[in-house]
Amino acid sequence: MRLEPLVASPALQCGALCRFCGGALHGFLDLGMSPLCESFVAPHELNQVERFYPLTLFVCPSCWLVQLQQYVDPAQIFTEYAYYSSYSEAYLQHGRSYTEMILRRFGLGPSSRIIELASNDGYLLQHFVARGMLVLGIEPARNVAQAAEAKGVPTLVEFFGEELARQLATQGQQADLIIANNVLAQVPDLNSFVAGLKLLLKPFGVATIEFPHVMRLIDGNQCDTVYHEHFSYFSLLACGALFGKHGLDIFDVEEIWTHGGSLRLYLCHAGTRLVSPVVETLRQRERLGGLDRIGTYDIFARRVVEAKHNLVDFLINAKRRGKSIAAYGAPGKANTLLNYCGIRTDFIDYTVDRNPYKHGKYMPGTHIPIHPPERLAQTRPDYVLILPWNLKDEILTQLRYVRDWGGQFVLPIPNVGVVS
Repeated sequence: MRLEPLVASPALQCGALCRFCGGALHGFLDLGMSPLCESFVAPHELNQVERFYPLTLFVCPSCWLVQLQQYVDPAQIFTEYAYYSSYSEAYLQHGRSYTEMILRRFGLGPSSRIIELASNDGYLLQHFVARGMLVLGIEPARNVAQAAEAKGVPTLVEFFGEELARQLATQGQQADLIIANNVLAQVPDLNSFVAGLKLLLKPFGVATIEFPHVMRLIDGNQCDTVYHEHFSYFSLLACGALFGKHGLDIFDVEEIWTHGGSLRLYLCHAGTRLVSPVVETLRQRERLGGLDRIGTYDIFARRVVEAKHNLVDFLINAKRRGKSIAAYGAPGKANTLLNYCGIRTDFIDYTVDRNPYKHGKYMPGTHIPIHPPERLAQTRPDYVLILPWNLKDEILTQLRYVRDWGGQFVLPIPNVGVVS
């Protein structure tokens, strides 16, 4: 079936301007009203009012930055945060591999200063600490920062921006390597963040930034990676404009597996390193993929609606056949998917998660209870819906015992399907 581009409905026309370049925005995907994706509900809060916010994606036809409007202050979201990177074996291995690669590639040693922005629970910086390097994590969530400190990772509990960067640079703490993994999307003031990054980077230093690639989001129907904590969604085209404005070159780029398909950008001060030809090659691929055309985004929105219908149809048919359904995982992306599709305990009995912080709580909006993983073996559901589908290989290995009672796994993205 050929999907024609849509003209944005009045509901998607907001009059807001691009947070980077100030251009007029085009709305293309309305995911309805949703709570903050990490606002897990305690038992005593079940009968209280929850706050829901519009979840609508826009694209800027001037710089091609995909974005949400900002409805809440970042301090409301990130001062205490439920996400701990160390509960994923895959991300722990990702951190180990990155450390070995970056030290070898750029010849960093004990005298090198390493700073990570949004350093979470120290899952990555702990490897640099183990090598006796000068390390600083900057993390606004006090609870996860405490976990990092317990690993021996010095952590500054602050939001990063131009003002903090200037303070650190004045104190002589410019970095040889700045790491910013999965944080750029969570920054409402992009210009302050990137200006700060430039200030904090030594003249011949390197910064690496990882973020979900909007091209993979579109190709893979990954609507669940859209939530209020992620203010922006990046292509290389948009990043070239953003970093170029602040005097930083993207001198290399890699496509990596995280979050369903991400980019790792290598940045330096303009003119200090040769730019790899792979940068322009990827820009051309994005243009061929239509990331500089409005129609691409409108067609993606049509596919998302179809995927929603297919998932709900599957769950309805399974329940009519008397099947029991549980879920695995309570990631932020799951709350977008469940609320958008209207999936509550009439479809899913419960979900399980390895993070004890979430046990005994309920998913925001849908109020699906969260249990430890052992619950699956106790209740033996017919289907297990894998909500963090981007970690499916790791999860299928952890849950292979589900097959002992004939249980099957279901993946919701890019389209609902049973894993054989």
